[in-house]
Amino acid sequence: MNFRLILALDLLDGRVVHAKRGEREKYEPIHLFSSIVKSSDPVHVIEAIKPDEVYIADLNRLMGTGDNKGIIKGLRTKTKKTRITVEYGVKRLEDLKEAVEAGIADNLILGTETASMELICETSKSDILKDISVSVDLFNREVRTGDKRMKIDPLLLIKELNEYPVGDVIVLELDRVGTKSGIDFDFLARAVEVSEHDVLCGGGVRNCEDVRKMTEIGVKGALVATAVHDGAIPKSLFRL
Repeated sequence: MNFRLILALDLLDGRVVHAKRGEREKYEPIHLFSSIVKSSDPVHVIEAIKPDEVYIADLNRLMGTGDNKGIIKGLRTKTKKTRITVEYGVKRLEDLKEAVEAGIADNLILGTETASMELICETSKSDILKDISVSVDLFNREVRTGDKRMKIDPLLLIKELNEYPVGDVIVLELDRVGTKSGIDFDFLARAVEVSEHDVLCGGGVRNCEDVRKMTEIGVKGALVATAVHDGAIPKSLFRL
């Protein structure tokens, strides 16, 4: 199976936290929830699961309360066999340059929550970094963004991204994160249909059956945290 199971790590004040419905002020250390880790230290979490790929959201950057740049850079040094993708709350080209110069990731994400269509366009024309993904951040099926150009139907936005040489397009349903509430497979199938990029799913993944269904409709991978920490998806599947 070529489906990419990507371990999602939400970092807040240097610790991995259990994300739920985007309510960041309520997030608690992951070890209080997990059945497979005894510490919320990110190195410990990665070493316990040994994933091929990790998605890291720097929540401090997203919330405007600092950053975890040094910790993420250290993770990349200590876990060289793991591919690291980072959502760094990039708002400007200068933020992107900062992240690249710091060497914090193999791949960086431009998320609609902080980025703009103008920034995606600027990035596609620059040579700062070749590997860029876009996260279409949704809440109740509306695009979470401050950019008027992105306040459109999410499927139209995903289709518009075909104009840019980005890598993956992540369909991140924040209201489903950490809830195991399930996936809207019809919506994901439509996203795959309109996108010329690989589509990844984030939020609501419950078990291996969900993974099988996503594979069948053409989704190329998923960001998963809750379902691995509660044992619904074996950690061995995060290694190809």
